[in-house]
Amino acid sequence: MIYGKIEGIRNSVLNELEELYGYTIPKYSICTEEIINTICRISNDIEKEISVGITRKGKVISVAIGDSTSVEIPVIDIHEKKLSGVRIIHTHPNGICRLSALDVSALLKLKLDAIMAVAIEDGEIKDTSIGFCKVENNLLVAEEYAHGSIEQALNFKILDKISYIEDMIKANNVEEDDSEKAIIVGCDSEDSLRELGELAEACEIPVLESVFQNRNKIDSAFYIGSGKVLEIAELRQKLRANVIIFDDELSGSQVRNLESVLGVKVIDRTTLILEIFSRRAKTKEARIQVELAQLKYRSTRLMGLGTVLSRTGGGIGTRGPGEKKLETDRRHIRERIYDLQKELKKIKKNREIQRERRAKQNIPQVSLVGYTNAGKSTLRNTLCDVAASKDNQGKEKVFEANMLFATLDTTTRAITLPSNRAITLTDTVGFVQKLPHELVEAFKSTLEEVIYSDLLCHVVDASSPKYAEQIEAVEGVLGELNALEKPMLLVLNKIDLITAEELEEIKERYSKNYEIIAISAYEKINLDELLNEIEEKLPFTLEEKEYLIPYSDQKMVAYLHRVANVLEEDYRDNGTYIKAQVDEEIKNKCSEFEI
Repeated sequence: MIYGKIEGIRNSVLNELEELYGYTIPKYSICTEEIINTICRISNDIEKEISVGITRKGKVISVAIGDSTSVEIPVIDIHEKKLSGVRIIHTHPNGICRLSALDVSALLKLKLDAIMAVAIEDGEIKDTSIGFCKVENNLLVAEEYAHGSIEQALNFKILDKISYIEDMIKANNVEEDDSEKAIIVGCDSEDSLRELGELAEACEIPVLESVFQNRNKIDSAFYIGSGKVLEIAELRQKLRANVIIFDDELSGSQVRNLESVLGVKVIDRTTLILEIFSRRAKTKEARIQVELAQLKYRSTRLMGLGTVLSRTGGGIGTRGPGEKKLETDRRHIRERIYDLQKELKKIKKNREIQRERRAKQNIPQVSLVGYTNAGKSTLRNTLCDVAASKDNQGKEKVFEANMLFATLDTTTRAITLPSNRAITLTDTVGFVQKLPHELVEAFKSTLEEVIYSDLLCHVVDASSPKYAEQIEAVEGVLGELNALEKPMLLVLNKIDLITAEELEEIKERYSKNYEIIAISAYEKINLDELLNEIEEKLPFTLEEKEYLIPYSDQKMVAYLHRVANVLEEDYRDNGTYIKAQVDEEIKNKCSEFEI
């Protein structure tokens, strides 16, 4: 059986490759000249790589058209203290003998005895490279013997080398370093690239190197151009990175092209943000929203995602799915999207009922919006500490941390303003530059809390050097939600981390468009002033009324305490005196007791 990309290959070629299974290679030799000549001739004719898998006993067990990862080989666990017992001989019809990033990746992932690349130029064998595993600081790494002649390769004492490597593996406590380590790449701006690094750290992926390229035009095939990709491939091998993260959205074909050259997983900013969201989502609603966003994003990219999706077995040596598998995946995705949307509709209905109930009670709604890590959750927790209503005292706090997207789950709590007026305070998911459209769409039901709010508190990290771009990014998302016309307070947070001059500069810049309040949620600075500002900005629809309720109708006293804002209460001879702020419905119900 011939593995790999056999579509469009003539039967005569496939039959000739099939005959390779009948060959026996001397145990002490890496391969035979006859096999190398055959695969090089066919590779040159069809202009595709040909790979042959050979066991330590000299038996051909796999022949594939395509790169070294197309060969069918079982994955060996490093804890078995041995190599796979298989070597791969393959052609490089591009004339470059050096092992590619994919070759090195296959060598280490599959614990190959060896991998040999034969470079072909103008139909002739040019030179060879042989790669082996080796142990360095208790880690399995690659070692390459490059630019050797075919004679040198055929005379290489391969069994001695393999025996030495396995002795080293047995003598050392060898670990496979499968933790993710990233190189980040961007063309937009260095600040955007820096933020991408923070996003990677929020996803617990250490960033080894940043690569910024100033480009006027994005390359349609490789995003950054083929020359830069080769530079990154070398850097990746040197630093042993296994994830490359790009600062913009990549097309499926760009991901496929980049992965084929770089030999590792390639993801874009959108995929990274979706991954952070999927890790942080706690509530059922947030999990559904994230999954929906991921499925919508992936459904258009199934064809192009090589290392990410197409290797069904999870190892680099397994074959990708065929056309039928892709169609099945697409159908499953469509069905799952339909089910999730149905679930979200139910949750949306529940939210609407809760909102109607709050609206009936005439409780104003205030939402905290802002850039991720601006301090919204800290402010929400602090306000709930200093102004919690009796019903909400002791309720669980939301998670707060100095990281991007610490909070994904929208929570609403009642707090009491200085005038004893109750309001609801909602903490929302943070925004970010280039927030994926799929996420805005998926989180629409959550972000509806913003749409139906009476007042928005736009929380800004005043200590960030990029506060202006962050304000702009938040305004962009609010514009998408048609919420820019809402009454808004600009809350400058973290003022304990900046100077008075810097604060004045920010105030001066935004005083024409916003009413501004400067606070520190962490240090509890100016929180009373913030609550007073919120009270002033909220629409006031309650009337002040006085009631005298006979002692025989005390249930009305309990009712007023439950639904109205009671300002004064006194026990008199003929009943209970109450002064309260009430809405139209309460006024009508209690009209007979009005003084």
